[in-house]
Amino acid sequence: MLMREATLAIGLVVLLLGSLTIATGKYPPMVVVESGSMMHDRESGSVGAIDPGDLILVMDKNRVEIVTLAEATQEGNEHEGYESHGMPGDVIIFRKNGGSDTPVIHRALLKAVANPNGGWDVPGTDVVGASQITLELDYECFHSNSNLRIENWVPSHEGYITTGDNIWSNGCQYDQISLSDENGQLVQAIKDEWIIGVASLEIPWVGAVKLSASGTAGAVPGASWSSLALLVSFIIVAPILIDMVTVRLQKDDSSDEEE
Repeated sequence: MLMREATLAIGLVVLLLGSLTIATGKYPPMVVVESGSMMHDRESGSVGAIDPGDLILVMDKNRVEIVTLAEATQEGNEHEGYESHGMPGDVIIFRKNGGSDTPVIHRALLKAVANPNGGWDVPGTDVVGASQITLELDYECFHSNSNLRIENWVPSHEGYITTGDNIWSNGCQYDQISLSDENGQLVQAIKDEWIIGVASLEIPWVGAVKLSASGTAGAVPGASWSSLALLVSFIIVAPILIDMVTVRLQKDDSSDEEE
């Protein structure tokens, strides 16, 4: 009996991972968020945003079209109004400068695209063929009554400008002027080949167990632990309650038949 139950459990796990891998085109199909750089509520976290301890389903970049915040906030754009994880635009998972250190999960603000006639285009804006990129995005700064501005930025190659959603820690400091790689070099525009995938479905709290095992549980909001405890309790108690109700109904049916 024990062997059968163990085999069934292993089979279900393999089936689940296999199904997710087929659906996302990625293996592993999920990542655990380790930092608070994407938090919308720095005290307790929030369902719908990306908090430490959340599991995030990762879609293969070739299966989806990455929509930037600039495109999602441009009036009349085909992607106007598009949101992912609580804000306009997609969230991407990438390796800093293509390196081997821990991947980053941040929002794609805009993409610099080389213009065939020279200069740079930025889809979702009026920037076309510019020698350097200067523009203001519809992204509110926490430390001032203004929006995030890109000033005189000259890309070294095509790619995305990115930032975390956490306005208290990131302010208006996008990654390309504030984030360094494992070698201490400033992160350049994110090339397509550096992108691991696009953040899709969020499964809150469950990844906190992994962070606890790795010694980084301190990043998980206290409210997430409480929510995880309630979730685990429900998972344990629900089958028992269902079994009790089923037995009760069977007894009632038996009593009715005897009468």
